[in-house]
Amino acid sequence: MNRPLFLAACVAALAVAGAAPAADAYKTAIFAGGCFWSAEHDIEHTPGVKSVVVGYSGGKLQRPTYENHEGHLESIKVTYDPAKVSYPQLVDAFFHHIDPTDPNGQICDFGPSYHTAVFVADPAERAAAEQVKAQVAKALKKPVATTILPASTFWMAEDYHQDYARKNPIAYGAYRTGCGRDARLKAVWGGR
Repeated sequence: MNRPLFLAACVAALAVAGAAPAADAYKTAIFAGGCFWSAEHDIEHTPGVKSVVVGYSGGKLQRPTYENHEGHLESIKVTYDPAKVSYPQLVDAFFHHIDPTDPNGQICDFGPSYHTAVFVADPAERAAAEQVKAQVAKALKKPVATTILPASTFWMAEDYHQDYARKNPIAYGAYRTGCGRDARLKAVWGGR
């Protein structure tokens, strides 16, 4: 037996076993949480989330823009590692970053494009999302206005909207404070 060759093979096997999962092992989920800047900012800190992009989903327009996305919801596309966060855990994290009882939008952003939704890709995701939604309604003791919709095309928003909170911390901080987002979420969720 060639000991150095054997040791090299063992080291290589361990490196492969300990390497990050291949990108194709990741999954995606789409949520609409009101202002997509806040939805992106809040969910990206969830363990297991690899990346978040903002955009538009749920409408019929082709290539919507910020100036024209009628019928679409401001949305986020979350890429996550299912070995670190399950889909139901991700849906639960999403719900904890919004006011799911608000049927008119989110916090200070009102209107159809700011409604909340979980976009589901298949029956398993629908069942998981419905179960989490029921648990949220029970915990809050209120009806949940967040809808569960079939996934449709996700259109990425313009570059200046991507990572807005990170790129523009002063402007985003002023928006978030002025909107009262943190105070409202604390009132809705308390210690839950």
